[in-house]
Amino acid sequence: MPVSLAPVPPLPEGEGYGRTLRESHVKEGNSTFLEVAENSLDVARRDQFFSWLQGSFQYVFPHEVMICGIGDPDGENFSFDSFSSIRYPECRAEAATSEHGGVVWRAMDMWQRERRPLMLGEGLLPGDYGDYLVPFTHGEANLGEVALTNIAAHGMEGLNGNISTFFCFSHLPQQPGKKHARLLELLVPYLHSALVRVKMRGGDVLVKKFTGREHEVLQWVKKGKTNGEIAQILGISLYTVKNHVQNILRKLNAQNRSHAAAKANHILAARVK
Repeated sequence: MPVSLAPVPPLPEGEGYGRTLRESHVKEGNSTFLEVAENSLDVARRDQFFSWLQGSFQYVFPHEVMICGIGDPDGENFSFDSFSSIRYPECRAEAATSEHGGVVWRAMDMWQRERRPLMLGEGLLPGDYGDYLVPFTHGEANLGEVALTNIAAHGMEGLNGNISTFFCFSHLPQQPGKKHARLLELLVPYLHSALVRVKMRGGDVLVKKFTGREHEVLQWVKKGKTNGEIAQILGISLYTVKNHVQNILRKLNAQNRSHAAAKANHILAARVK
């Protein structure tokens, strides 16, 4: 079924005029969608991905915050990133994507079972609405705690059956519903392809930025130094070093210190190419 991508005003005077105006809006909307699809092919870096989202994409699917994730081929690790046209603190994104009850993680778990677009918003009641699901209420999702509202989310399945990519749009200008579900069905393949290219060409670009101190600690971790040795070298407490190491593991989605060192070296090698 063709989807009108632009709002159609009520008929003014005369059905013929209204039909002509309606057809004009449909053509304009379809043209914009084609522009979004075509421009997605030029995305190969994170900054290009952001620019694409803030361009004609906003006309088709307006939003202020987008949190996305991409999984490793084996499905063991999932990396997240956020793109926002407003000030959206990193700590909020981290809380939203936490494995311990984060709304994005919970939505992914539901999507893994249902494979349909998900909507969340104030006033939306949980249930199956055919084209989409509302998995839980605004309050149950604790959206206020992570500064998110009016969420529309959808993903892409990998060859192994796991989630390959997942996209969560928030701060939509209106309550999400059927129109958003249909648009996500159309847009997610382009989002998926663009995000995969960004990761393949730029290394693990979805890794969160390190602080200056975390970068220092990571360099010593790569050299095989223990927490105690790093504390002595940098003149900081053992407790502080442990916190930095935990942050590094989390940001790299690494299971242990050697895994973190290997991933860091891989990222550096990819960026040098």
